[in-house]
Amino acid sequence: KKYTNKIFELLENDNYEAIQKLIDEDKAEKYKSSDFKEDFIAFLEKDLEILKEVQNIWMKVKRDPKLDLFLEMLMSDKILKKNKLVIFTESKETAEYLAEKLNEKYPDTVLYFTGASDYSVRDKVIENFDAKSPHPKDDYRILVATEILSEGVNLHRSNVVINYDIPWNPTRMMQRVGRINRIDTKFDKIYTYNFFPTKQSNDQIKLKEAAEAKINAFLTLLGGDAALLTEGEPVDSHELFNKLISKQTLTGEDGSTESELKYLQVIKNIRDKESGLFEKIKRLPRKARTAKTNKEFTGNLITYFRVGKLQKFYIAGEFNQSSELDFMSAAGLIESGADEKRQNISKNIYGLLDKNKQAFIDATTEETIELQTGRGRDSAANIIKILKLTLKNSMQFTDEQESYIKKVITQLTEGGLPKQTVKETLKALNNLGNEMLNPFKVLAILQKNISDKLLTSHYAENNPLLSGKREIILSVYLV
Repeated sequence: KKYTNKIFELLENDNYEAIQKLIDEDKAEKYKSSDFKEDFIAFLEKDLEILKEVQNIWMKVKRDPKLDLFLEMLMSDKILKKNKLVIFTESKETAEYLAEKLNEKYPDTVLYFTGASDYSVRDKVIENFDAKSPHPKDDYRILVATEILSEGVNLHRSNVVINYDIPWNPTRMMQRVGRINRIDTKFDKIYTYNFFPTKQSNDQIKLKEAAEAKINAFLTLLGGDAALLTEGEPVDSHELFNKLISKQTLTGEDGSTESELKYLQVIKNIRDKESGLFEKIKRLPRKARTAKTNKEFTGNLITYFRVGKLQKFYIAGEFNQSSELDFMSAAGLIESGADEKRQNISKNIYGLLDKNKQAFIDATTEETIELQTGRGRDSAANIIKILKLTLKNSMQFTDEQESYIKKVITQLTEGGLPKQTVKETLKALNNLGNEMLNPFKVLAILQKNISDKLLTSHYAENNPLLSGKREIILSVYLV
């Protein structure tokens, strides 16, 4: 379900290569037409007919009560009348629509930023809303933006965030408010305005209840001194912690999922209720080793490494190479019951540990682009040129896709990608030939060669993330 919308988007753009990549990565499944019931097409056609009827009804609606209320608030609310405003919405189309309507009411004072905006607009945002801008201006009072601006840009010349719609994910809400709630803000108070769905709509999707439950649980578990959604929002309710980590709460769909918060809660309970055990855990020596039963991964070793602020988990077996695990996968394998007995550690642990150590060293070796001289700089510059042209010529990318490409450009500019990665990416792009004019072909090459991990962890030489000694924290042998 996670990739359903993405696949529809790729189908619309005839990007079958990217779809095949999702299938190869087990993120999507391919079915034959014979796998479906004979009446499946008939049902789809009926659904399409209903959707067209809804569209026809919708086109007759000329009034926007939500916008009307918002415009009324802008004129009557004393806080909204006098301050710079930052308005967030999830949809690029909504942002454009809202900016257009606000510009009619407040000409030449509204700026909007989405994934389709270029760097010149970003500069205007910084000049008008970042308190630390070297070239501050006061050309705009109102900023309308999508989620792409909820990270990485400070907007603390404003102390008002307006959530024109409420995101399902509570961390996005926090990120939005975090753009104005900076340590060096000059304001004593931060204001958050939220637009919830109408009662009729909310009865169907339960967005308000889900959002409040998640925020309450976050504040309860991690601490907090501010209400993000409503003035009466409690900060001491544990009642819906399980709901917080459920898939239904996070996505609105039935099913179950796990969250790192589950393990944070375990640690918090040990800290608060079993101080002796908590102290014992804190004093565990480096390179601690243990063994536990796991029939599925018998003979494998999980190792937890750390260097600076970077932490990684690797797993290796006698007949397979070491591979990296994400936190949730590693935690799930390591997790043990209170009564579970420690097993004997095999002598094979040393060879497996060497495999994991080498994989960790390879992953954290700071082999970066030589931007000052040599071919590394040429490769990076050539890719940047291709990507800027791709962004300029494509109007079909989603906000997420545009954000990804811009992050790649930033890392290339700052020398934040491994030299070999850059070389292989440029080679693959050049192999496209005339197909390089297809922006989705270019995007597919990038996504194949440059993982999100390389964009979030900076591999440049002066990277503080990787400063410090490589350490083995824990090894767990699975019997």
